[in-house]
Amino acid sequence: MIITDDANLTRILDTHRIIAMVGLSARADRPSNSVARYLLARGYTVIPVNPAVSEILGQRCYASLHDIPVKVDMVDVFRKADDVPPIADAAIAIGAKSLWLQLGIINAAAAAKASAAGLDVVMDRCPKIEYARLFG
Repeated sequence: MIITDDANLTRILDTHRIIAMVGLSARADRPSNSVARYLLARGYTVIPVNPAVSEILGQRCYASLHDIPVKVDMVDVFRKADDVPPIADAAIAIGAKSLWLQLGIINAAAAAKASAAGLDVVMDRCPKIEYARLFG
């Protein structure tokens, strides 16, 4: 389902606590790093997916979603919209519950495919911003 309402955003942020962050940067000045720090501080498990580094924010990095050895609730994407289709396919394949595309990232075809596979899909929103707005 494509999620746009506050009730479902709240449900996702309340229950999807293990987040694979695709495109998480090791650079502290990057938005993805700030979002990961924020979510970690609020008790989420953040799993970096970045083949270029081995660790970010004290968390082991994985080269791909398929390499993560635990069940992932949410796949949070910090990549350009054209990169989303294979990420959506991988999110479906690993049994993620949701696919979250960050601010400015919209890919209707990938969203429709993930939604049809049963994932909750959020586009063009940031979990850090939505968490602060919904939970204070």
